[in-house]
Amino acid sequence: MTTKPKVSKFRIRRSASMAGAAAQAASCTRDEAPREGQIDAVRADVPGASIDDIRREGLTGRELRLARRAAQKHGLAPTSDFDAVRLLRARGIDPFQRSGILELVAGNEAADWQQAAPRVQLPQTVPAQAHNLPVRDISPSERRASEIVAIQRDISRRRRRKLALLMSRLLAFVILPTFLAGYYFSSMATPMYASNSAFLILSADSGGAGGRGGLGGLLPSQFATGQDAIATQEYLESKDAMLRLDEEQGFRAHFSAPGIDVIQRLDPNASNEAVYKLYRRHVKIGYDPTEGVMRMEVIAADPETSLRFNQQLIAYAEERVDELSRDKRNDAVKIAAESLEQAKAERRAAQERLVALQEGTILDPEGEIAGIRSLINSVELQLQEKELVLSIQLNNARPNTARVTALQSEITVLRAELERQKRRLTEATEGDSSLASKTAAIQMAQADLATADMVLQSALESMRMSETEANKQVRYLTVSARPVPPQEASYPKVFENTVLAFLIFSGIYLMVSLTASILREQVTS
Repeated sequence: MTTKPKVSKFRIRRSASMAGAAAQAASCTRDEAPREGQIDAVRADVPGASIDDIRREGLTGRELRLARRAAQKHGLAPTSDFDAVRLLRARGIDPFQRSGILELVAGNEAADWQQAAPRVQLPQTVPAQAHNLPVRDISPSERRASEIVAIQRDISRRRRRKLALLMSRLLAFVILPTFLAGYYFSSMATPMYASNSAFLILSADSGGAGGRGGLGGLLPSQFATGQDAIATQEYLESKDAMLRLDEEQGFRAHFSAPGIDVIQRLDPNASNEAVYKLYRRHVKIGYDPTEGVMRMEVIAADPETSLRFNQQLIAYAEERVDELSRDKRNDAVKIAAESLEQAKAERRAAQERLVALQEGTILDPEGEIAGIRSLINSVELQLQEKELVLSIQLNNARPNTARVTALQSEITVLRAELERQKRRLTEATEGDSSLASKTAAIQMAQADLATADMVLQSALESMRMSETEANKQVRYLTVSARPVPPQEASYPKVFENTVLAFLIFSGIYLMVSLTASILREQVTS
């Protein structure tokens, strides 16, 4: 089985074009002479006529062997394979045409077939056009280099166009707004003056808590007054302080003056919320918990107004501190005072009850009871003696009847007296209680009075301690740095504000560009 030779596409196209040119040249040579403006096929230079050009074509060994066979068939005497290709092309024969191979194999049948279908040979004439010049043969490396240069030029042209568009967008959306902002801050903005002050809140006795052995002695004074400082800061930053400053010092009227630029000027009919926003921007208060110092900066359109606003706000802070300390003192003493009044009332009631009991009976019930008990003891002694004597008389063989009768009579009288004295202690008389119950009531009243005295004494001691603690709760506002009128404007800060505007516009442009790129990619994907 015969295999067909493998020829590259580039060689096939080149062979076909050369064959077509050769056929056209041959037909023109046979039929008629070349017309004006056409190339003579005999005198035309064949592309690739030199051996060096043929070597640069990169022909394969099979192609060179086919060219040598074709040259021998046509009666040529080439010195090498490349010379065979040159001689064949000089005669207008394509050495790589399939018909040449058929001629070598088929013999006379191939010759007859060539007579029926004439072979295409090179070169051939082409219709003349205006300024038509012969095409120079370009090598693949040169064509590739020219294409690379064209691609690089196109890429650089696109890059320049995109860079120009980017610069125009940056100029329109970043540089121009930044320039306008810088021009406003440097030339149009009204200069603002800032006055600074510093003050702190101190307690009357910062070491009082440590004297009791509590944790308060371990804490610095700034932590002890931290809540008061925070409350004062909140008050100065509140709308209440703004309204009071506007009512007393004309805060709204100052920032609504026509001398202030349009952007910073406040509308005379603005709401309290708009005025409060302006107040928060122009009154800046900071609290340092480590040092316990409050720093305040007040901004106004002129130095005198800034100083006046600052001093007025310090006065408001002093009033607020006094109110807070007064409330603490009142709360601390109030409970102790109520306890003292209640103890006094109870002691007074116990005293009145004891006096009422003493008025309704004898003055000294305990002494009366002691006398009755001593009398009972004396009667009991006499009764025992009489009974002893009676027993002695009765033990005699012949007792004295009169003596026995007298002794029995005395014993009866003594027993009656003893019973009467005992009844005086335990039995109640008509319309009155017994002496024992009266004594018990008086003793209970005396005990209640003693308890009321103890409660009253404790309440008095608590009252004194509460007053002492209340005095320790007193807070004082001390101004460590008093405000002074500024000589130079502090705002606006041209460089800082311009850089900030540039960063803001750049960030906005970057976000918008990224969002647009992402959306475009999502839509086109």
